[in-house]
Amino acid sequence: MPVPRNSEALLPQSENAAIVDEGLRFGLAGRVVVVTGGGSGIGRALAVMAAADGARVAALDVNADGIAETLETIRTAGGTAAGYQVDVTDAGAVETAFSNIERDLGPVYGLVPCAGTSRPEPVQTMPLSTWTGLLSLNLTGTFTCVRAAGRRMLTHGQGAIVTIGSIDSLQGHAGRGHYTASKHAVANLTRALSIEWGRRGVRVNCLAPGIVDTPLIRRGIPMDQLTNVLLHRTPHPRYANGDDMAKAAMFLLSDAASYVNGIVLSADGGLSVGYLNQQENPTKVDES
Repeated sequence: MPVPRNSEALLPQSENAAIVDEGLRFGLAGRVVVVTGGGSGIGRALAVMAAADGARVAALDVNADGIAETLETIRTAGGTAAGYQVDVTDAGAVETAFSNIERDLGPVYGLVPCAGTSRPEPVQTMPLSTWTGLLSLNLTGTFTCVRAAGRRMLTHGQGAIVTIGSIDSLQGHAGRGHYTASKHAVANLTRALSIEWGRRGVRVNCLAPGIVDTPLIRRGIPMDQLTNVLLHRTPHPRYANGDDMAKAAMFLLSDAASYVNGIVLSADGGLSVGYLNQQENPTKVDES
């Protein structure tokens, strides 16, 4: 029976239920993995999953309450984690945080800078402050963390970085010129760093999520657009949850991806492949 595609029930029930499936391991035990935006959404799911895999997790976020909730989840499950309240647009604060992470947990092996934002705004009415504010978090915030982690990884001679792009790293998106610009830039920063650092033992890849059920998505996109437009254009019959993105990031961090460098990995259920092919009647299946 076809899966109905116009119901909010298709949204994942919990964005915070990050687990490692039975038998699914990524080999990160004992390694220090830094996750920014670790207080909610994809960042929290990844922090919890990495800790469940045995990684020593550093969760960074500007939201202290969010960090506390993430740490409680990890520690209740027996994982190892430390939290740091940091504004990733503050380069000095980021450098201090990474020094503290290596003091508290050990040499940094992995980084996934998840901190970011998105809000719709047509360019013709967009205040300059909106443009600069979004790029400061999405692009400069990624840069400050990648630079701080990369300096240390290059010294250690190994490391893996997974930046967070978007399906908008691959195409345009009306009403989100600032967001699209930031995510294209993140993808190309990734490519540049993979060339600069690859021969020195540091891999840099980009994860490009599609529609993921997080508080950011629910605040930024009207529910009718989510269910009646974007979901209809996604070949896979549901949205992603935080665990879906965490598993993809964990793969890129792991030794299973040891020869993967400089890619933009789409994890979008096929949305970017068939974005223009909106299904008029997505519940009807042609079985001829």
